[in-house]
Amino acid sequence: MAKKMWMVRAGQNAFLIDDFKSKNIVAIGWDEIGDLSACKSHNAVKKLVNKKYPEFKEGKVNITASQINKFRFEFNKGEYVVSYNPEERIYLIGEISSDYIFKENSTRHNHIREVKWIGNVNRDDLSVSTRNTLGAISTIFEINGDASSEMISVINGKKVFRDEEEEDAEEGTLKEDMVLKSHEFIKDRVLSLDWDEMQELIAGILRSMGYKTMVSPRGPDRGRDVLASPDGLLLKEPRIAVEVKHRKGQMGAPEIRGFTGGLRPGDKGLYVSTGGFTREAKYEADRSNIPLTLIDSDLLVTLIIQYYDNFDSDTRTLIPLTKIYWPI
Repeated sequence: MAKKMWMVRAGQNAFLIDDFKSKNIVAIGWDEIGDLSACKSHNAVKKLVNKKYPEFKEGKVNITASQINKFRFEFNKGEYVVSYNPEERIYLIGEISSDYIFKENSTRHNHIREVKWIGNVNRDDLSVSTRNTLGAISTIFEINGDASSEMISVINGKKVFRDEEEEDAEEGTLKEDMVLKSHEFIKDRVLSLDWDEMQELIAGILRSMGYKTMVSPRGPDRGRDVLASPDGLLLKEPRIAVEVKHRKGQMGAPEIRGFTGGLRPGDKGLYVSTGGFTREAKYEADRSNIPLTLIDSDLLVTLIIQYYDNFDSDTRTLIPLTKIYWPI
């Protein structure tokens, strides 16, 4: 059975990498929880994290405890450990040579494992799939068998065959996967909004397109949750009436007919349903005499991405995003 290989990142911007190398160790933070030698279970570590970091939400407690538990309980002597120096694009590879140790002032972190370093691997010598595997952002994670075997092969002097066409295709697949994941993550954030926030988001998207908006207060709105026009007073065309349904169920043809029936001549309609639309609802919209666009959650995310640079500060607060650049 192949030995496990673990990644241990050397802190933010790898500021500990020189300590790792010169002192033959790997280390993690969270020093406030103290010595873990007496902890005999994963749950005991989680209780310490809860106690020492009361400001952490439950999700962050679980993630933090999981990282610490890997270092405390799952690392074994003789297994491989890797850390990365981004400045030199070098992976430092070694073998774990000690059990868990808590050693104050030994380095800038006190939870340590002693390591026998056995070699370096340049990131440029690895395949795209392995570089992708090693790109995970967690402080600690287990490196899969294929990537581990490749790195050991490179240390032993074996050159990795790299098919450029295959790697280009793999990079394209990776990019597509990242785009799809980001789309779903944005959708998750959108669907977590409450109804009032959803109204404000739709109004913000329309403002980013150059319209002025009026958001209806709570109460009977006669099917118009948001109103938009070039002047904001609904005197100039196009006048856009928006219905927002923020729920899980699909909207059907009766809801579409009810909405269009309340519109005035010259109005344009937007019907937003985060639960989507039935086939009959889409047919009803297509045959409507009044220009009508149906917006489901996927189209809503597409509009957010397309117009995000034009969002005002209030709208960005609802859906805070960061831009990621990808080489072409």
